[in-house]
Amino acid sequence: MENEKYPFGILECRHGHIAMFIEEMMALGHPCVGIWEPEQPQLAKTLSSKFGVPLLEEEAPLWESAVRVIGTSAVNNRKIGIIERCEQHGKHVMADKPAVTDRAQLKRLEAIVRRGRIQVGMLLTERFRPSILKLKSEIDEGRLGRIASITMRKPHRLAPKTREAWHFHKEQNGGIIIDLFIHDVDLVRYLTGQDIASQHSVMTKLGQPEHPDFYDAAGMQLLLSGGTMAQLYADWHTPDQSWTWGDLRIFVTGTEGTAELRLNGDPAVVKEELYFQVTNGAPFARVEPDVPAQQASITGDFLRRLAGGQSALTHYDLLAASEAVIKADEQAELFGLEQSHKS
Repeated sequence: MENEKYPFGILECRHGHIAMFIEEMMALGHPCVGIWEPEQPQLAKTLSSKFGVPLLEEEAPLWESAVRVIGTSAVNNRKIGIIERCEQHGKHVMADKPAVTDRAQLKRLEAIVRRGRIQVGMLLTERFRPSILKLKSEIDEGRLGRIASITMRKPHRLAPKTREAWHFHKEQNGGIIIDLFIHDVDLVRYLTGQDIASQHSVMTKLGQPEHPDFYDAAGMQLLLSGGTMAQLYADWHTPDQSWTWGDLRIFVTGTEGTAELRLNGDPAVVKEELYFQVTNGAPFARVEPDVPAQQASITGDFLRRLAGGQSALTHYDLLAASEAVIKADEQAELFGLEQSHKS
């Protein structure tokens, strides 16, 4: 894989997450042929300037035989169509999350995977944080014992004045459970090695009355196949004056110890990833990630899959996480502005 080149291009660019893919691909020596974004050029212009890659005037260069991989951060409900077009042209594809926004789209993605003509990646980047990789190794090595519970808190800053309109529309965006919990469901499965046995979900809406189907907080309760319980929470309520766009935290309880990850740091300590752990055999202490750099790259992991090697994030993982959040969205109990005014 080290010597093989994967020329790539970007087809539709509506969220800045795709910058990580461009940066990692170029750092690994793979050339970018350009960015094609027909409807909203500003982000594309910014990334074109930042990385020194062409801003294409048409999409045709992306389908040339030399191009092997397409990246996309299109409007969420448009991604499945792009993935299907990549399959038609024989191009592997890396999509920003979520790749699909409803059950019908999930079935289309399953069909692509089943046919096996291309590899599909999704930017589930949380798996590749150094502190998460360290937590995974601590769990695998048994230092926390059997895992009884995992709690994840993922608040986000909304910044509605700078958000594109599509973000607030359920059909286009998918909604808070599909858009945000895709990360957390994947992490719970990854950390424990267990599948989801049962789940319950809720969504509440306390703001943005001008966007009637935009819910701003959600919770999920999961029971995993090995007996681990998981509690997930996400919202769009991070204050404008917060030191970070989201105070993301993970709490793990095992039979032999506990761990806490403060993924965006803590202004009272330091503004970088923090990992604290205490076990029956060792006192409370900060844990240093000490993870090899080559492991902490979602793009490197995807390229290993393209080269026929082992990857940490597989097609099965993408489908399992997508199915879980779509089911949660379908079954969620709802509490909206009308109900809140009556309480």
